[in-house]
Amino acid sequence: MTVLEDRIEMADADANTKRLDEWFERLERMPVPEGFRVEIVGGNVHTTPQRNTHWQITRQILWAVEDRFGRDVMVFTDVRVDFPGFENGFCPDIAMLKDAAKPDDTGHWRYQDVEFVAEVISKGTAANDYGPKRTAYAEAEVPVYVVADPYQGRCHVYTDPKDGDYADPVRVDFGTDVDLTGTVVDLVLKTDMFPRD
Repeated sequence: MTVLEDRIEMADADANTKRLDEWFERLERMPVPEGFRVEIVGGNVHTTPQRNTHWQITRQILWAVEDRFGRDVMVFTDVRVDFPGFENGFCPDIAMLKDAAKPDDTGHWRYQDVEFVAEVISKGTAANDYGPKRTAYAEAEVPVYVVADPYQGRCHVYTDPKDGDYADPVRVDFGTDVDLTGTVVDLVLKTDMFPRD
């Protein structure tokens, strides 16, 4: 990459962040119903209700990460992180950051510090999790991306991003352990209690 290309990319990223900040400021002033999550994927605003099944799976993944790394681990749910691509202000169901992660000058978490993302499928936004979010996470070089799909009763495990994409996922049926011990997450995710829709 040339110096000029690098500067153009940085200017585009700054403009993208400013647009996302404006969008989220407006969305915070809107009457979004309680229990709904709002995120921006590819410049499109998506609001999804948090269903019980969705939250039960998210909570079990969160507990597994905390059980493995302790309560001080840098993990959160539904917190905005801006990812590569056009206006991608995602609020992952689970995002684990490097221990040394710090917010940037604007108070945002950096996608470069994300080591693990888990998304739980909702009917209305499943295409995002399997499509543009998968692409953005791969472009961001997130080492481990897990999609828990209660409609299929299966987890899709994406690892080792290369050239802006992941290889085909490992598919693990609910009830079978998801072995992430060879990854930065270094845990076994039990799925026997994951509810199905």
